[in-house]
Amino acid sequence: QVQLVESGGGLVQAGGSLRLSCAASGRTFSRYAMGWFRQAPGKEREFVAAISWDGGNTAYADSVKGRFTISRDNAKKTVYLQMNSLKPEDTAVYYCAADNSILVFTTQEAYDYWGQGTQVTVSS
Repeated sequence: QVQLVESGGGLVQAGGSLRLSCAASGRTFSRYAMGWFRQAPGKEREFVAAISWDGGNTAYADSVKGRFTISRDNAKKTVYLQMNSLKPEDTAVYYCAADNSILVFTTQEAYDYWGQGTQVTVSS
């Protein structure tokens, strides 16, 4: 079991950067695959990035490849999403999620635990 709390969201101009953090509690964090999802107003929640429990396997949505980087520090029980070259269309509430699985999934149904979300707003 794991509890997740996101932070690091805010308002940034287009072209800027933000780093989101997701702090986890629970002794089994290191064995969970982690994912980031986002939901813009009026739109469905969509996959952003995911990382395996050991950090050896990552997956990204095509819309963020080359701009976003997911990483994790199991000693700190934290997963990060470094977001560079932000665009107005990146504006959304960003959620982190944990999946008790060896595999990395890109669908929200696969994830067992969710954070409360953090707002990212990119202005033009």
